[in-house]
Amino acid sequence: MSDPRDSTLRVGALSTAEFGERLGGAGIVVRIGPFDFRVCARARGLAVPLQSLYRDYALLPGDRVLHGHVEVRDVLRLWPRPGRRVRFLVDGRAPHEDMPAGQALPVLEWGINLVVALRFHAYLMLHAAVLERGGRALLLPAWPGHGKTTLCAALAHRGWRLFSDEFGLVRPGTRDLVPIPRPMPLKNASIDVIRRFAPDACLGPTIPNTRKGTIAHVRPPGDSVLRAGETAPAAWIVYPRWEAGARLVLEEIPKSEGYLQLATNAFNYEMLGEAGFTTARGLVDGTRCFRLVYSDLDEAVAALDAVADEAT
Repeated sequence: MSDPRDSTLRVGALSTAEFGERLGGAGIVVRIGPFDFRVCARARGLAVPLQSLYRDYALLPGDRVLHGHVEVRDVLRLWPRPGRRVRFLVDGRAPHEDMPAGQALPVLEWGINLVVALRFHAYLMLHAAVLERGGRALLLPAWPGHGKTTLCAALAHRGWRLFSDEFGLVRPGTRDLVPIPRPMPLKNASIDVIRRFAPDACLGPTIPNTRKGTIAHVRPPGDSVLRAGETAPAAWIVYPRWEAGARLVLEEIPKSEGYLQLATNAFNYEMLGEAGFTTARGLVDGTRCFRLVYSDLDEAVAALDAVADEAT
């Protein structure tokens, strides 16, 4: 979705040829939430899916101070076995070993997440999905495998505004969540679950045999990208867990339990010290905290809609 009043050049406005040429040359400069990145890619088969997933992101002039320069490139490995690999670079350095050929897209996405997690400690960073409805933010902190991204993608296609499926960026001393909408990586069975649940969702290519299984990314809704400058205060913290065949449970939990779980789902709680403690405490004190167990996405979305409706 694009706003006709917005004159900013977007990734989707470039022709496929021009996008590929820029990506493989000096790179494109894009705003991702509050951060500006230069993205370069010299890897086979990446330009088309990347342009589709980043269609609504703003293209920025290159003559500016950036938060990071990231790149993925194909490399030829000669030892121990000859073959093609994919290398991720941030500011010209490789932070980890090369990855299997054909996985450039998830390697780039994981790499950008890594840069955010390691660099931007001006925020309390929670490992949580975040969405907004009615001017209030919903935090979904969870460990991997609990269905966080699947539930986030479902809500983002049922009227909630996507902030992130991975990062709850909180301004210290406040309850304000800062959006960083990005492609949402579905894993394994969740890919077909979202295809059935939200037929209008745009998914990137299905990439098998990654370190996290089979991956397909969901393009963030255009409105969420265009409104990435609009923060919202946290109103609800819900700790989700998907269980096959489970009966829906959505129950309010004590503040003490909510605080403990929130602190353990933070990337940099200890690093921020007192600011991390007071910010996490303020989040819990100013929100309602719930535990959610679900197996059916429609039931889970309806339950969370009902909680949001109570506040209107």
